[in-house]
Amino acid sequence: MDNGAGSYRRFLDGDDEGLRSLIEEYRLPLQIFLISVTKNETLAEDAAVETFTKLAIKKPAYNGRASFKTWLFRIGRNAALDILRRSKNQPAALEDSGGFLCQPSAEDIYLKEERDRALAVSMSKLSGDYYSVLWLKYFEELQVKEIATVLRRSEGAVKVLLTRARQALRTQLEKDGFDYENK
Repeated sequence: MDNGAGSYRRFLDGDDEGLRSLIEEYRLPLQIFLISVTKNETLAEDAAVETFTKLAIKKPAYNGRASFKTWLFRIGRNAALDILRRSKNQPAALEDSGGFLCQPSAEDIYLKEERDRALAVSMSKLSGDYYSVLWLKYFEELQVKEIATVLRRSEGAVKVLLTRARQALRTQLEKDGFDYENK
């Protein structure tokens, strides 16, 4: 699997289906990540649209130094920061991402759904940096090097941030009454 690079190459070669498949594959994960940057679902959606619009119109060169996903998320993060600068709004609090992060599952995984819901609510209470690093690591499954590229930090800083984010999440889960020992 080329992680999107092949679809982007197809699009650059004139196949519009390449861009459609990129949007289909990466729109939702990108939007969810961008919520951590903007703290606002609407602005995150706008930034995702702006990201794909930039791919379609400006056709930036993908050099392959990072994975395609990392490269795309970095473009998305920059778009989100541009939107925040343009709007000059303070990021609004994330209202409720409880159901947003959970995927529908069979009824025999009900307890897992409840745990995921509690985790999502607790994660939404963390600072943007902690939310971002946890999301990229555990939901997008990026490596520390890739996270460092997306967040524009050193690998060492990402490792420290990840450790602190895990501890903050554990503390938040305990405050929220989540008993992770028995789940």
